[in-house]
Amino acid sequence: MRLARQIAKHNRLYHAEDAPEVSDAEYDALVRRNAELEAAFPHLIRPDSPSAQVGHEVASSPLRKVAHEVRMMSLDNAFSDEEVAEFVARVRRFLALGDDTEVAMTAEDKIDGLSCSLRYENGKLVRAATRGDGQVGEDVTANVAHIPDIPQELKGEGLFDIPAVFEIRGEVYMAKADFLKLNEMQAEKGDKIFANPRNAAAGALRQKDASVTASRPLRFLAHGWGAASEVPAKSQLEMMRKIAGWGVPVSPKLICGVSADELIAHYQSIGKARAELPYDIDGVVYKVDRLDWQDRLGFVAKAPRWAMAHKFPAERAETTLEAIDIQVGRTGKLTPVGRLKPVLVGGVTVTNVTLHNRDEIGRLGLRVGDRVVLQRAGDVIPQVVENLTRDDAREAYHFPDHCPECQSEAVAEEGEVDVRCTAGLICPAQRVERLKHFVGRPALDIEGLGEKTIVEFFQLGWLEGPADIFRLRKRRGDIVGREGWKDKSVDNLLAAIEAKREPDAARLLFGLGIRHVGAVTARDLLKRFVTLPALRKAAEAAHSALSKLDGEQQEGAPALCAEQLDARADLLSIDGVGPVVIEALGDFFHEPHNIAVWEDLLSEVSPPPYVIETKASAVAGKIVVFTGKLETMSRDEAKAQAEALGARAAGSVSPKTDLIVAGPGAGSKLKRAAELGIDVIDEAAWAEIVRNAG
Repeated sequence: MRLARQIAKHNRLYHAEDAPEVSDAEYDALVRRNAELEAAFPHLIRPDSPSAQVGHEVASSPLRKVAHEVRMMSLDNAFSDEEVAEFVARVRRFLALGDDTEVAMTAEDKIDGLSCSLRYENGKLVRAATRGDGQVGEDVTANVAHIPDIPQELKGEGLFDIPAVFEIRGEVYMAKADFLKLNEMQAEKGDKIFANPRNAAAGALRQKDASVTASRPLRFLAHGWGAASEVPAKSQLEMMRKIAGWGVPVSPKLICGVSADELIAHYQSIGKARAELPYDIDGVVYKVDRLDWQDRLGFVAKAPRWAMAHKFPAERAETTLEAIDIQVGRTGKLTPVGRLKPVLVGGVTVTNVTLHNRDEIGRLGLRVGDRVVLQRAGDVIPQVVENLTRDDAREAYHFPDHCPECQSEAVAEEGEVDVRCTAGLICPAQRVERLKHFVGRPALDIEGLGEKTIVEFFQLGWLEGPADIFRLRKRRGDIVGREGWKDKSVDNLLAAIEAKREPDAARLLFGLGIRHVGAVTARDLLKRFVTLPALRKAAEAAHSALSKLDGEQQEGAPALCAEQLDARADLLSIDGVGPVVIEALGDFFHEPHNIAVWEDLLSEVSPPPYVIETKASAVAGKIVVFTGKLETMSRDEAKAQAEALGARAAGSVSPKTDLIVAGPGAGSKLKRAAELGIDVIDEAAWAEIVRNAG
């Protein structure tokens, strides 16, 4: 929980408030460590995992909010040559390409600036917006008018050279030399000194008064595009050259390579020249060059499958571990946090570091007073990598066996490394953290109900559970007049709460904080079961089936019924859902307090049936199974196509299966299909269904 909260905090400070407390590399460090832990312990992935988040909602600001027509995504990261090679191999596997097929990719330096989207209509700039949370940003059209690199009108060779609508995306930045001059001027005037060029650029761009922006030396480099009525190119490189031809600068380091070795060589050459570049960078970005392949590869939760950021290596420093504090998270996890003697690592002062869990402290032999080595870089959290004084005579650190918040017993369940408070929602720390999670951006996203307000209202006894949020309207008179609250701010808060009376069902499910049910899993569950009551019914039945199959029932207990078997099969057919998720859902609905919270909440809100946008097709609403070797696409791509057509891709054949798509080598599934009389088509016929879809 500590790690997720750190990431969320720095995400907000960086993207929404332009007031980061750590450098970009240190922020990246938090995200990387999270990714490493999720890779090592996939069954422990948090419901609010930062790995599915992009940017941050825009903070309270005088700038107008605007929605992006095409979401502004983030990028997955690589930190070694091996990861780059695996990225290229993963692209090959997804596209089912042969070893003799070249996979050309562009490579360019990853500039450290503020993401900005420029919308041109008939060649004229009509709107500029920051990224925000990827879906909603801030209108900075008046501000970018003062950036010389951004033309108000694109240059075209002919009437039809520039598409009717074309959204150019890139980074607003401040050159190193300009940054130094700005800080010199700030110092002379006795004004604020900026921490780094990115921070200075972001603050300048997000000004209400555009004249402030005009006084700052901002620049722009394009790296891609968003919404477009037409993309007049077949490759990334060709399109970027067109953008440059229209008068918008692109990276002078942009090249195209056809192998991982070529990409890595370019990365190394940029790394050597990094100090001499006129702007700050933190890595190199690789993108699949062919645009038709980009379309096929598509996206995961927060990033395109066809792009990767290759970050620069780690930096290290020594310091003293002065204390170890314990923080209690939403799920009761006790997370140790090391308090450090302040140390400068790569230009940033580090004072705290997460120590993750009891086992990590034991592995490093950490004790208060030890001299430790810190590492930070790219997406690797500032972490202790070595204990220089572990052999010194000093009393060992004893990890607490009771919760520091409520004094309840704290234990690690069998097979787990995390120590958790056993008090559940009786523990005030867990209750507060769950309420914070419920109103957070990935869940209900209730504007104005931040961490400070949650804590304040909880301490006043106004918030015991999520449903109480929707009863705050009855306390309007109590809220008005409290510090920071006036009539308008209270009315705005209550309006924001009322606007969530019919919340997205997947967001509501995620907001409940059920272990192992993250944002993506919540959406996948609702895609299958449509309504929350239907999901609850299936979860309870499947959990009962799982218990019996695991032999937890005593001898002579009733056998599995058809409903239990069907429920378990339905859940297991969903990608990413296995016994761990089924058990977590079942445990949630077997706890009387959780049921009370669930029913109380649904008495206040009415989430509509979950609906996803799909194309009209011959397979909409049907269950499709792919079997055998697919020759023109990968299994992942086939499943993605099925979902886009409104079908559900299952992994096994059952009487409920409607269609089998069989490639060479199809075996038992094809035999089972024949026994059940299920229609079977080949890959070519499936491609025809995809082409004919509306």
